[in-house]
Formats: sequence, structure tokens, C-alpha cells
Amino acid sequence: MKIAAIQSNIIWEDPEANYTQLRPQIAAAAASGARMVVLPEMFACGFSMDTSRITEPLDGPSAEFLAGEARAHGLWICGSIPERSVTKQPHNTLVIAGPDGERHRYHKIHPFTFAGEHLHYAAGHEHLRLTIDGLRIAFFVCYDLRFADEFWALAPEVDAYIVVANWPKRRRMHWSTLLRARAIENQAYVVGLNRVGLGDGVEYCGDSAVIDPWGETLVSAAGDPTVLFAELDPQRVADARKKFPVLGDRRAPNRDT
Repeated sequence: MKIAAIQSNIIWEDPEANYTQLRPQIAAAAASGARMVVLPEMFACGFSMDTSRITEPLDGPSAEFLAGEARAHGLWICGSIPERSVTKQPHNTLVIAGPDGERHRYHKIHPFTFAGEHLHYAAGHEHLRLTIDGLRIAFFVCYDLRFADEFWALAPEVDAYIVVANWPKRRRMHWSTLLRARAIENQAYVVGLNRVGLGDGVEYCGDSAVIDPWGETLVSAAGDPTVLFAELDPQRVADARKKFPVLGDRRAPNRDT
């Protein structure tokens, strides 16, 4: 599968402006043969805690934007959206839209408590895995990257992890290190997509990358808006796991007292 990761400078709390700048990039990615387009966390508004202003209803404007682009270009596309819930706080929801009208959702399991995200957004509880063009994909959002057990639990049934983020520049070394670690320890591709620019006074570093099952960087970016392209091949994952069968030696923690 050819994947395109759009490292954008998100315009703060202005969805229409973000849709406008993303449309030609998505079209260009489709013209280049991408089957999956990845957008950053909260791609339409930035990492805002002002839920009274920015949260959207289920299948609101940003979800409709994703669905429309997927349909128009005959591809899959994902990005996270602050979505309301009828029973609890909103969720930071990664929405995945397909070319035939499919829509799937992953609620971010680990809200970023350091920034008070847990005070504004409810934690999710379920993983999401999809098989697209023969590639088994699991989806995560930003702070989830720090919790290896979430990735380990899915590894036997996953060829690639997609992680969308608004990861600050001040912790850029953590971002790059953890992306590579998740790839190496799970012998899977990791697509890490971060935003760039300033959002509410926070500087974002980009440093998006696609890492292969051996921990090698296939493509990466620095701190400017750009689009990364990479080919993800499930056979390379299978070959890595056969040649160096680490996953078969993994054991669940012993919690006996």
C-alpha cells in the first residue's frame, strides 16, 4: 500500500481554513497513487481544550470533509476530530473514512493529562484494527505512543501502526525514539505523523516518519509542511518476523503475588 502522510501547519481553531489548505494536498497525494492519506491529530482546529467552541457532533463538518475526500479520490483517509458524546465528555476521535462510504472511529485511549486533556475529553477503551488492501493496520493518537503495552497487545495481528499527533518540539527526541522503539519491538511499520508550526503558543516540530519492521527509517521530515510517501508491504513484516521471531518469545507479565 502506498501511504501519504500530510505534515501540516494547522490554522488554530479554523476548520474551513484547514480544509482549504488540505484539499489540494490530498488531491496531489491521490494523483501520486496513495491509497491511504493520514492527517494530524485535531487536523481541523489544533490541540484545543476549548470544547465549547471546537467540538463537533458525530458526523459533523470534519468527518464529512474526510468522507467527501475519500469518496472523491477513491482512497482511505484519517485524522482526529474533537467529537461530542451524548453521554459523557467529548472524545478525541480518530475518524477513518473509506472510498465506499465506510467510517470507523478510534477514541484516544490516553488523554494527555499533563496538558489537562483528561479534564475535557473522555478516555477511549477499545482498539481499532482495519485490513486495507491486505495491510493490517492499528490506529493510535499522540500520547498513546508512550504506552507500549497497547501496541504489544495488537502486534500479532498488525502489520502497521498509524500514530497521528500534535507533539511539541520540546519533547521531539521522545517522539522520534518512541516511534522507532514501537517499530522494532513489534516488528511492524510505524507511520508517525506530527503537525508543524505554532498552536496556542506551543511550537510543534514535525519530525514525521515512516519506520519499517527492522527499525529503519523509510522517509522522514523536519519542521516544514510537507507530504511523506511510503510503500508498506505486509510481506516485509512477515519476513522480518519469520527471520527473527521475537514475538513468539513475548510473555505476559506475571501478576501473581
